[in-house]
Amino acid sequence: MTLIPDLLLEPMVRHALHEDLGAYGDVTTRAVIPADTTYAARINAREAGVVSGMQIAAIAFRLVDPALRVTTRLADGAACAPGDTLMEIEGSAASILSAERVALNFAGRLSGIATLTAGFVKETAGTATRVTCTRKTTPGLRAAEKLAVLHGGGFNHRYGLSDAILIKDNHIAAAGGIRAVLQAGTASASHMLKIEIEVDTLDQLAEVLEVGGADVVLLDNMSTPDLARAVEMVGGRLVTEASGNMRRERVAEVCATGVDYVSSGALTHSARTLDLGLDF
Repeated sequence: MTLIPDLLLEPMVRHALHEDLGAYGDVTTRAVIPADTTYAARINAREAGVVSGMQIAAIAFRLVDPALRVTTRLADGAACAPGDTLMEIEGSAASILSAERVALNFAGRLSGIATLTAGFVKETAGTATRVTCTRKTTPGLRAAEKLAVLHGGGFNHRYGLSDAILIKDNHIAAAGGIRAVLQAGTASASHMLKIEIEVDTLDQLAEVLEVGGADVVLLDNMSTPDLARAVEMVGGRLVTEASGNMRRERVAEVCATGVDYVSSGALTHSARTLDLGLDF
């Protein structure tokens, strides 16, 4: 499942390789592995999950040595079981070893995000609610981590501050209230730029609906009964997004309220790395 061209992912992989190889390259491998040694290696899953990061792992191996033969056996977005082979790499043993850690760091981290996302998505079964991530990503790795959310069956929220107008509580406080921020936002937004506004209470939601101008309302840290009431109040006029305290065990009951989206920063900031290994 290739969703982003290699060209856009390569800079972060190149940076990670520079970080790992340093000024002198892999001194251990250079010291103990004869230059002409060749091997076949495999990236294997040591636990069940959803695969992500194979595209990036392949980039890492090819950046170190374009002559390496890299074959993906389980593509990004596929389910894996313990013992499954995700990727095979053949060629220079030194090259494989020099790229190994960067490839595994990306693949394990991103597979963990995809696996956690898939767990959240499973809780939405029977509803039209979608699971989406946030901007709570590792600095420098946002594109890769948001890609992993897609591999897990989730959806992406805005990528950055320039994608959409998202008016949060601090904007409302600094600008003088809901009416002021919505009027200012609608006055400056182009016809291609959507406006989302965060509310904490049903009274704030009522004011948003009265003023108008928003496309999406973010229902932040509301109880499940309040979320259900909020969906009734909106009546399909706005896209609804429930956020805050979104644990997997709560997702099903939140989806039952009829919200359009459940967003969770945990998908990217709290995912556990999936256990993968590279074996010669």
